[in-house]
Amino acid sequence: MPAPDIATIQALRIDVALQITRFMRRRGLNQLAAAKLFGVPQPTLSKIVNGRVADLSLELLIRIAVRAGLPIVLQTGQVPEEAGAFVSSERTPTRSRTGSRLADAARASLIERTRHFTPEQRLAAFFEHTQLVSALHQAGHAAEAARLRSARRPR
Repeated sequence: MPAPDIATIQALRIDVALQITRFMRRRGLNQLAAAKLFGVPQPTLSKIVNGRVADLSLELLIRIAVRAGLPIVLQTGQVPEEAGAFVSSERTPTRSRTGSRLADAARASLIERTRHFTPEQRLAAFFEHTQLVSALHQAGHAAEAARLRSARRPR
């Protein structure tokens, strides 16, 4: 088993590669077009897309993410399993996505207030947000399962 720092770097490599791959899919880029956009050889991009990043430097992967315009947040932790790379959500949402002026105003206010957060405060807010979204997601699944159970019962 590799040392914790080596395992953390490897986890970050894998996550940054995943974010780059997701970016390519969202934009509908094939490997050749993305390689030209990022200024890297296509075989290097193939390694990234296929998760073979052990021999690629984290610096190279970050450079590619910067060239893609991805607002990446790197996180380490007490153990390698806590390490990850996340796409920051600080971009201003468009009106068409939310459909509500109240939601737009609340989101804009929240974004403005979080700009003055320290990195530790941002991370704590990110974790709290993730926990809340996860709880909401689980509640939605539970409600859907209950709805399906009640729909199957003979009346």
